[in-house]
Amino acid sequence: MSRTALVAIGGNALVLDGEPGSVPLQQERAAAFADQVAELVADGWTVLVSHGNGPQVGFILRRGELVAPEAGIEGLPDLPLWLAVADSQGGIGHLLAIAIDSALDRRGVSTRAVGVLTHAEIDPDDPAFAAPAKPIGSPMKAEVARLRAAQEGWSVTETSPGIFRRVVASPHPRRIIEADQIRALASSGAVVIAAGGGGIPVVQTEQGWQSVDAVIDKDRASAVLAATVDVDTLVLVTGVDQVYVGFGTPGQRALADVSATEMRGHVEAGEFPAGSMGPKVESALQFLQDGGQRAVITSLPKLREALAGQAGTHITAPAGQAPAESPGAAR
Repeated sequence: MSRTALVAIGGNALVLDGEPGSVPLQQERAAAFADQVAELVADGWTVLVSHGNGPQVGFILRRGELVAPEAGIEGLPDLPLWLAVADSQGGIGHLLAIAIDSALDRRGVSTRAVGVLTHAEIDPDDPAFAAPAKPIGSPMKAEVARLRAAQEGWSVTETSPGIFRRVVASPHPRRIIEADQIRALASSGAVVIAAGGGGIPVVQTEQGWQSVDAVIDKDRASAVLAATVDVDTLVLVTGVDQVYVGFGTPGQRALADVSATEMRGHVEAGEFPAGSMGPKVESALQFLQDGGQRAVITSLPKLREALAGQAGTHITAPAGQAPAESPGAAR
C-alpha cells in the first residue's frame, strides 16, 4: 500500500496524567484526534490507528478492586488483566471509531473506521516474565501492597516513597494474529483501529490459543503491525514535537531528519533511557529494519504537519535497503 500511515497514540491522549478521566472528556479528545485523522484521509492518506490503554485499564482494574469485597456475594467473576486489556480495546476503539466516522461525515467522505479486536502472540519464555516491571492499576500504601502480594500473588514495587504499584511483565510481541485481515481492511480504504493497548497477549499451546496476564508496549506492537501490513510510515505520537539529544542539558539539540544508522548510534550512546524516549526510538528502528520506509516521532498537534514533512523527527531507512521478511508471517 502506498501513502499509508499507522498513527500510534497513547492512552493518555484521551486521559491526561492525574485526571479522573470522565467519559465526556475522553469523547472530546477523541473528536479532536478524529478531525486530524479525517484531514489526513482528505489529503489522500490511508490511515491506521493504534492506541495505548494505560489509564483506561487502570480504571477497569480499580472498579474490580472496589467491588472485590462483595464479588463473591454478588456472584461476580474475577477480572484477569488480559480481559481488562480486551475491555479497553473495545471501549477505546468505539470512542475513536464513532468520532472518526463523524469527522469524515462532516467532510462528505464515505470512508469508515473499523475497530479490530487484536491479539498479539508473545513468547511464553520471554525474559520479561522473570522480571515484571510495567506498573499497572492504582497506587497502594505499603500495607495494602503486602496484602495483595500475599493473597493474590502480585509483584509490587515502590514507585515513589511509601507508594507501591502492581507490576506485570511487558513481553515483546512476536506477531499480530489478525494482520492479514487488518491489511485487507486497510486496502479497502477503511481507517483501521487495531493493536489497542499493544494487543491482547496470547500464546499458542497444544490446546490452542491462551490469553496471558501481561501488558505489551503499544509502540512495539505498532511497529510489528505496520511492517507486517506494508505501511509506508509509522508515526509514534509523544508529548514533545521532536526527539532531542542531550535533552535537559545546555547542549540539547532537536533531531529533524536523521538516518536509522545515526539514530542507532544515539541509542548506543545512551541518549534515550528506557523510561523516556527509548521504547519509541527502538520501535521506530525495528520498523525500518523490518522493511518500513519512514518512522516519525512527534506530538499530536503536529501530526498533520509531520506527515507533510514539516515537523517532527523523521528517521529513514538506508537507501537501497532490501525489505526484510515481514515479521509475523504465517508459519
